[in-house]
Amino acid sequence: MDKQIETELEAAAFRGLLTHLQNHPEVQNIELMILADFCRNCLAKWYAEAAKERGIDIEYEQARDKVYGMPYGEWKDKYQLPATLEQMAAYENRQKEKH
Repeated sequence: MDKQIETELEAAAFRGLLTHLQNHPEVQNIELMILADFCRNCLAKWYAEAAKERGIDIEYEQARDKVYGMPYGEWKDKYQLPATLEQMAAYENRQKEKH
């Protein structure tokens, strides 16, 4: 496959993932971390790191705006629920498994 086409497909898949996550704010970051070991904030960090590697100055908060589709504080106020004790226990167990 041509490298340019591959990059375009990867970019389209990433945009699809962002759209999917933006359309499903009921999916909490803690749930993503438990199940997949990444969350929206991870995507924002990866996005900002990729920009930095290419000499592009994108701050983490700008990357979060891109991933969340709005300022993070606004998303958090609208959609983020407190993590339950069960969720925190599952997250901690997930982290222990990694070490």
